[in-house]
Amino acid sequence: MDALPDFAQLQLHFVDHVQRRYEVMRPLVLLGDRTAAQRAEETQMHPETVRDLTRRFRQHGMLGLFPEHTELLSPSRGKQVPEAVVAELTRLKALYHGFGYRALARILLCKLEYCIDAKTVKRLWQHSAVPVQGELPFGDYHHQATRTQARLQVIKLSYQGWNKLSISRVLHVSRPTIDRWIQRFEADHVAGLGDKSSSPQTTSRKAWLPLMIAIYHLQKRHPDAGRFRIWSLLANTTISERTVGRVMALNKQVYDDIPHVARLQPKKPPGPHPYKASQPHQYWFIDGRMMDFAFDGVKWWSILILDGYSRTILAGALAPSEASWATLMVLYTACARYGAPQTLISDSGGAYIAKEFEAVCTRLEIDHPTIVSTQGESYMNLMETHFNIQRRLYDYQFSLSQNPGELEQTHQVFIQTYNTTAHQGLLKDGFDPPMPSVVLAEAQGRMYSQEE
Repeated sequence: MDALPDFAQLQLHFVDHVQRRYEVMRPLVLLGDRTAAQRAEETQMHPETVRDLTRRFRQHGMLGLFPEHTELLSPSRGKQVPEAVVAELTRLKALYHGFGYRALARILLCKLEYCIDAKTVKRLWQHSAVPVQGELPFGDYHHQATRTQARLQVIKLSYQGWNKLSISRVLHVSRPTIDRWIQRFEADHVAGLGDKSSSPQTTSRKAWLPLMIAIYHLQKRHPDAGRFRIWSLLANTTISERTVGRVMALNKQVYDDIPHVARLQPKKPPGPHPYKASQPHQYWFIDGRMMDFAFDGVKWWSILILDGYSRTILAGALAPSEASWATLMVLYTACARYGAPQTLISDSGGAYIAKEFEAVCTRLEIDHPTIVSTQGESYMNLMETHFNIQRRLYDYQFSLSQNPGELEQTHQVFIQTYNTTAHQGLLKDGFDPPMPSVVLAEAQGRMYSQEE
């Protein structure tokens, strides 16, 4: 076989791109005596381009050598689309070009009862001729003879499958307006499309000033009577018992001379706490709390000491009872770590008024005032409110403990967690950061030696 002529010489005789592409891939398909890379070198083209042309020729023949933007339509194998469907698509295209293909398929299904795929609609829509711009037979929304007729056209298009965006753009009406008419039609049918008054739909007022004054005088004469009795004494059937009750409530707010009416007193601002600390270790608070669960039928106690200035829990322990030995152990631990405070506040429980406890406070020169919880003095002990923090934050973790050892370990974890997280009281006092351990820092109370 003769050698192929030089590709550069053949290019002089090409009249279009299809001939050039055919000549590029022809040796690969007909002869098979070279690779795509060799043919690319002969034609000064990229190897991928040569491979692509070869692949397209084998799949589509000569049609595969046409430019990629050329649309290749395979012959239709389905049933013929009815002329009525094509005519309706042409009419819709004359009205509006912004329809979605699924929306068009829905319109055809609702209006002509013809089920058609959105892909088929797309092909028919793109290949149909562009008609002269038309308009709907009923005209624009704002140019109707009556507003009810315009609103009815919105409903018709909606039930023909039009979506709200298409209705809005074709009829030149806002989408909230379309939503309102559809909702009113669904609620009241055609009657909901009529004009409705925008005036308030309320009954006329019957409780005027003369009536209110009459009720006021009856209230002064009968201050303990209820609304039904006042309504009966009023003998006015044009008003209801509830109206009389509302007027009576208003009169009690306006008039001060109606007897037996409780007057709201202005709320007094809270006073300063009697044990408000101004420095660390000025006031310590000690108290115990019985836990909400038990081991072997015994409910354990959580005994804690709190510094009133920094709100730091200085020491704590768990014990099967709130005994003096347990409170002394917690006090000893706190004093060994931080020194002795100036004042230690506790309630009047037996563990805190015991001779042993009082003797230790006297020896360490700690002032020990006690409060009486039954006389409303519980608020003076800050530990009362801090036990609520313990209850909400860690009671669930306490309940998971299986033995006293695990309970004590969880108790110490609670103290560490509390001391290293933000405290709302410190935040109100302006500390930054409002964490108890940071506020306390390295502050110490009165230190004593082991011998003392």
